[in-house]
Amino acid sequence: MRTYVLRLTPGQDVRQQLLASVQAHQIQAATMVTGVGSLTTVRLRLANQAEATEYKGHFEVVSLVGTLSVNGSHLHLAVADSTGRTIGGHLVDGNLVYTTMELVIGVLEKLDFRREPDPVSTYQELVVYPTERKTKKTRSATTPRP
Repeated sequence: MRTYVLRLTPGQDVRQQLLASVQAHQIQAATMVTGVGSLTTVRLRLANQAEATEYKGHFEVVSLVGTLSVNGSHLHLAVADSTGRTIGGHLVDGNLVYTTMELVIGVLEKLDFRREPDPVSTYQELVVYPTERKTKKTRSATTPRP
């Protein structure tokens, strides 16, 4: 597994920075190894809700998990407030860094993550393919003719 490490600074958007890194490195399949830091604005799409909910304050990131790919990503975030109250859901745009955000992405080089329509859920769901192997061209050794 190859890894990329990002450190975000105050005001940066977590999801936008993650997706920009995936695009910049043309990552086909990756997972969040870890994500830790603090946020001033939290935006999550909660379970079974169509729209995101926004929270303002100071939050500690207690978990950031998911899959990443240039073909589509799926990320969940859990945060705790100053009383320890924890909330989590789908990471959407608008999660803004307070002091720092440390992110480690693990690239799975032998896989290709794609999003394809699922007839049961009706959503674009993860389908995993092996990466296409590049065949090495071999040259046969020949004895030069005089």
